[in-house]
Amino acid sequence: MNFEFPEGVDFATWLLGESINLTELSPKELSLEPIRADALILLQSEQSILHLEFQTQVDPKIPFRMIDYRLRAYRRFPDKAMHQVVIYLKQTNSNLVQQNTFTIAGTRHEFAVIRLWEQPTEVFLRTPGLLPLAVLSSTIDPEVILNEVAREINGITELRTQSNIAASTAILAGLVLDKEVIKRVLRSDIMRESAIYQDILQEGKAEGKAEGKAEGKAEGKAEGKAEGKAEALLEVARNLFSTGMPLEQIGRVTGLSIEQLQYLQASESRESNQ
Repeated sequence: MNFEFPEGVDFATWLLGESINLTELSPKELSLEPIRADALILLQSEQSILHLEFQTQVDPKIPFRMIDYRLRAYRRFPDKAMHQVVIYLKQTNSNLVQQNTFTIAGTRHEFAVIRLWEQPTEVFLRTPGLLPLAVLSSTIDPEVILNEVAREINGITELRTQSNIAASTAILAGLVLDKEVIKRVLRSDIMRESAIYQDILQEGKAEGKAEGKAEGKAEGKAEGKAEGKAEALLEVARNLFSTGMPLEQIGRVTGLSIEQLQYLQASESRESNQ
């Protein structure tokens, strides 16, 4: 479940207790081979690396993944401290969400674990970059919290930030609320300006333009095909959602990324699941 958070400094303030300007660190800089994760965010400053894993479901491989990333980071940045946090999004009774160590004979590695449903809501409502997490926090009425989040989002003046936060909120709210509630509370016109939604359209347009050029079609016709290609990708994804096909397979069929599919599913395409 990849989703975009616009302010790394907000996570630093929440998790590290201090305001640090962090920049994105690509997993490719640490990887000998890809590591699969629900959602992975790597941020860095001159002194430290913040490694966040967001999990919608428990995974017994997480402890190994954490030590693996720690060693990869040490190989690449031996002088940087590394703070690792697994953030569980959806409430579960599994004991795996309590596990915060990797242990084998002669080796022990520790990392932090946060279970969002145990966290006070106020922490997330007072910081723009954390607003998408508020609906999953400790509350008996997530719809009420979503309304509070929507009010905060409407007060954000920078349009791109507003759109990205709204889109991320819609994705995460889909874990605890149905589509109609989310659509009623969050403005769809704002979410359509988000980077996630625009990525979906741009990828379709780019493919359509390339095909149009290869076939020697006029620019206007190519542009029309590009728009049609984007809409066709969205429609195919919507239809496949209703079949229960895993998102990874839908991604292979449509060429859309997992985060794009999850956003589309949360904001437009869960009608078949109602």
